[in-house]
Amino acid sequence: MDSIFDIPFATVSFSIVVFVHEFGHFFIARRNGVHCESFSIGFGPELFGFTDKYGTRWKFSAIPLGGYVKMFGEGETMQMVEGGTEESSVPRELTAEERAVSFKHKSLAQRAAVVFAGPAANFVFAIAVFWAVFLFAGRPITEPIIGEVVKESAAEQAGFKAGDKVLSIDGAAIERFEDIQRIVAIAHGGTMAFAIERDGAELQLAAQPRIIEDQDAFGNATKRALLGISSSGEKRRIEHPGLVQALGWSIGQAYTVVDSTFVGIGQMISGQRGTEDLGGPLRIAKYSGQAAKSGWMNFVIFMAILSVNLGLINLFPVPLLDGGHLLFYAIEAVRGRPLPERVQEWGLRIGLVLVLMLMVFATWNDIVQL
Repeated sequence: MDSIFDIPFATVSFSIVVFVHEFGHFFIARRNGVHCESFSIGFGPELFGFTDKYGTRWKFSAIPLGGYVKMFGEGETMQMVEGGTEESSVPRELTAEERAVSFKHKSLAQRAAVVFAGPAANFVFAIAVFWAVFLFAGRPITEPIIGEVVKESAAEQAGFKAGDKVLSIDGAAIERFEDIQRIVAIAHGGTMAFAIERDGAELQLAAQPRIIEDQDAFGNATKRALLGISSSGEKRRIEHPGLVQALGWSIGQAYTVVDSTFVGIGQMISGQRGTEDLGGPLRIAKYSGQAAKSGWMNFVIFMAILSVNLGLINLFPVPLLDGGHLLFYAIEAVRGRPLPERVQEWGLRIGLVLVLMLMVFATWNDIVQL
């Protein structure tokens, strides 16, 4: 039942990141002289909207599971829609004035820029949110010094001791204890190489965190990697960065989300991580509500993470997604001419099947988990 009550939060968060994504397409399309016929948040029948002075219909539609920008001319081959394609019913020769504002008749570079602008807008939005949060709240910095080693844990078996300072994990430098928590969670039980400092000397240790069944802060059942150490807590502070430093942290945070996503996908493919972690709309609804109830800052951070994932997924080279369109354009650049329309149509159909299968699987996971 909680997931049902969390749907409004999910609708708000998802609508915002979809708006950001589609506005990226829209803005660059307008900058390149493309006429945008409509801008919709959601699919299906229009609920309400208005038409601006440029002839674009801005609207909210009944099914809030995505959105699209309908551009003049693109329907002759394919309609760039987040979630579907639409063929033109009556192909005809365009006038010179129509070709000037037609998406299909723009240069390859212009079309690629319009397509790429959607995911790019998601990344820019996320970085801006992280930047504002860092400026407003700062970032906790805890010295990576071990305060306690849990008995019979993976850390104790590996030889960790209280007072050890963690210098690096798998070659990645450790600046704060929070980095240890993040990297151990991403590794999800894989063997890890630690460089530590003990009594002024550097030592090398290998440990394999254990996967345990636990509950997160909201009571959700989860599996997580446990090394078995805690921070000494002696040197903990909140660091407030300047404008430039906060921007660097924000870009790094967005990169961390991307890296974690790729690592998780790789672990699912290799069998190291179960596919039950793959979530869909119901889990987004639940986590949106939980984030909102825990405070506005957690909610906007959740939206930033969701935005990064939406941008990243749309860059996958799957026909129907933005990455699929970019793949078609890359082939066009190599061939010197577009792929035959029939090939593009079949590619889009295959992409549609793949996306629908993924959505069904993720939704089934949600039902099982929730």
